[in-house]
Amino acid sequence: MDISVIVPLFNEEESLPHLTKWIKEVMDREGFSYEVLLVDDGSNDGSWKVVEALSQENNSIKGIKFRRNYGKSAALNVGFEHCEGDVVITMDADLQDSPEEIPELYSMIMKDGFDLVSGWKKKRYDSKLAKNIPSKLFNATTRKITGIKLHDFNCGLKAYRKDVVKSIEVYGEMHRYIPVIAKWSGFRNIGEKVVQHRKREFGKSKFGMSRFINGYLDLMSIMFVSKFSKKPMHFFGLWGTVMFLLGFLSAGILGAQKIIASINQLPMRLVTDSPYFHLSLVLMILGAMFFLTGFLGELIGRNSSSRNTYLIHKKSNIN
Repeated sequence: MDISVIVPLFNEEESLPHLTKWIKEVMDREGFSYEVLLVDDGSNDGSWKVVEALSQENNSIKGIKFRRNYGKSAALNVGFEHCEGDVVITMDADLQDSPEEIPELYSMIMKDGFDLVSGWKKKRYDSKLAKNIPSKLFNATTRKITGIKLHDFNCGLKAYRKDVVKSIEVYGEMHRYIPVIAKWSGFRNIGEKVVQHRKREFGKSKFGMSRFINGYLDLMSIMFVSKFSKKPMHFFGLWGTVMFLLGFLSAGILGAQKIIASINQLPMRLVTDSPYFHLSLVLMILGAMFFLTGFLGELIGRNSSSRNTYLIHKKSNIN
């Protein structure tokens, strides 16, 4: 099969017939063999009835329904598990992504050799104050931290080589960072394509301003996990040791000052009356806690079933 199109959806009953018809027109025109996976993320309108009707009309359309709303990342992850196409296209269900972009995205994966191609909605029709400006700040920060030169990490229109989606796991709200997850998994040939952004015709946006706050928290989380998930002691042990040594050194200086004052019979208040004593104590306690956290992380990691799961790129003369 040439292409799998994964469409996560939540309360999009009006747009689904138009979207699937458009996808079919593009696929038939280009001669692609394809499937469309409509993943219903717990919709409470008539979306699932529409999905069932569409799947009966067209065998290439398949539906998956969640019992409740789990989020876009969960919908994409399930779609990745069930897709079969050599190239996987993800797009939103609200008709703001154009299926006309599919042929060129497919070509960039199969002919140009990209592992992942992310869409860039260079010209947007969203409110500048509510979405455009925060989005630009968010993308600039992500580019700086991750080193991936993309302009629109959160664009729903992306294309993947099949190996990529079968090798990564998307959870929480990490759909914004699939390029980062892919790079972390060894897929470094990441491209970008300017795509059309269309005005929403039906319904309303499901994302609010909170996504930008959550986005930064998720970015910190994924960067930490990517660097230290296999070696927690390298982070917690290092900072634990630094804090403990600083606290111990501060306490030693206070003790030395007290001894010198006693020898020279100089007046000096009790060590425990000094705020530096309590600061030293806190640093040593925190240092010990950090070190123990790293130690426990290592024990958990060594007993984890996924610890020695590695992505193999090629094999030679191995049965």
